Amino acid sequence: MNTIGITGGISSGKSTVSQMLRDWGFTVIDADVQAKKVVEPNEQAYNEIIQEFGKEILLPNGHINRAKLGEIIFNDQAKREKLNSIVHPAVRKNMLRLKEEAFANGEKTVFMDIPLLYESKLTHFVEKVMVVYVEPEVQLRRLMERNHFTEEEARSRIRSQLPLDDKKKWADAVIDNNGSVDETKAQLEQILKEWNVM
Repeated sequence: MNTIGITGGISSGKSTVSQMLRDWGFTVIDADVQAKKVVEPNEQAYNEIIQEFGKEILLPNGHINRAKLGEIIFNDQAKREKLNSIVHPAVRKNMLRLKEEAFANGEKTVFMDIPLLYESKLTHFVEKVMVVYVEPEVQLRRLMERNHFTEEEARSRIRSQLPLDDKKKWADAVIDNNGSVDETKAQLEQILKEWNVM
């Protein structure tokens, strides 16, 4: 049984690669999806966040106003660390449960899409790591186009993560996502064949 980590940087194309794997029938457990699930109303992490940050971060429907919470933590390291100490363990617990379920259902390989795999020191969760890489200027341009950020906003988001060049050095395999979707797909297929996953 194999657990393979997929990581990269903001706007490097991890979601594209994850979707290709899903299309081929693999289970991909996405840390971002789980991070949204654990903060839904009545979840334990949700209750802890309200206790910590107060009810003023809620929308009228009772859900957390992510933009408002983001503003609070973006410029306050201590509050950001507090939020992470609530959300991250809940996300990890969910991801491990989903992985065990997939293996119990007879799957041989499970992929974990973890954007901050290295930053959160979660490499022990996986046997191998695949990094989705793009050149810095491509990453900047894609992020500005996708999120309608100014250059400064985009650069500050990119700076909040480890440089892609570092992640590339630590990877077991690198997917160069500077080109077309077909080129990315061909590289992914090649890696999976070399690892005897496909």
